[in-house]
Amino acid sequence: MKTATLPSIRVKPELRSEVEALLNDNESLSEFVETSVRESVRRRRNQVEFIARGIAALESAKHADDYVDADVLIDNLKRKLGAAKASHTAGKR
Repeated sequence: MKTATLPSIRVKPELRSEVEALLNDNESLSEFVETSVRESVRRRRNQVEFIARGIAALESAKHADDYVDADVLIDNLKRKLGAAKASHTAGKR
């Protein structure tokens, strides 16, 4: 299989110098760029998959009627926090 090239990019000399200063022994600038692109692609793919799983889980929970509205959940947590603070304050007296 033939290889392809990515477009060259223009960067400020300071950035290039910083990257070159961080290269590992025997690592070329091209290898660094390729690794960076691969990691960015992997991270974005993971983000897309994570969001898709979250949306699917939300739809499944709604369909199964196993769902708590966020406002209700936050109100319940605030009540519990208030009770815990009151209990803690009462215990200090």
